[in-house]
Amino acid sequence: MSGARDTVLRRVRAALADVPAGERPDDVPVPRAYRRSHAGGDVVGLFADRLSDYGAGVTRTGDPATAITAALTRRGVDGLVVPDGLPSGWLRPGPWSVLRDDPPLPVAALDDASGVLTTATAGIAVTGTLVLDAGPGQGRRALTLLPDYHLCVVPSARIVGDVPEALARLAPDAPLTFVSGPSATSDIELDRVEGVHGPRVLEVIIVEDDKEPPA
Repeated sequence: MSGARDTVLRRVRAALADVPAGERPDDVPVPRAYRRSHAGGDVVGLFADRLSDYGAGVTRTGDPATAITAALTRRGVDGLVVPDGLPSGWLRPGPWSVLRDDPPLPVAALDDASGVLTTATAGIAVTGTLVLDAGPGQGRRALTLLPDYHLCVVPSARIVGDVPEALARLAPDAPLTFVSGPSATSDIELDRVEGVHGPRVLEVIIVEDDKEPPA
């Protein structure tokens, strides 16, 4: 190991041999002329297609409240976790009990809940990825990892083409969670197992409106 380490350090020193002693990283601009998106024109359509490819359910609508009610009813949700800051008017009364995370729900309560309803801070079309940053309507990370069903509502205004565009919108110090489809792994003998690291079922409602939802 020491031989490999010495080799790496020797190469680093050789690469930096011509750098002036007083130079700092901020003194040298980094070229940013690379292509920032591979999404094409219809980012919302591509986002929906990628989600479907991952096995997530997708609904495109201009009426999120009706779509949410239909999804929860279809799933048979009886105990629904709802984080603070979800846009008003999205969740109508129904046969489900609403579990608020204030004070924070214990792990057992989250595990017993039949679903969680959140929004996302961004959607990435090329990768079909939801990005959550613990902001309003998203809650802490545990809320979306323990319940077996995650219903996520994403306004189309938050969907971007590719990863660089999403990163430009995100705070680097936020607790970011990237979700690409329902939780699954094939680590053991290449057999696909769902629900290991999060919910087995992911459903996404895309609100086809260029406006941000009211708080």
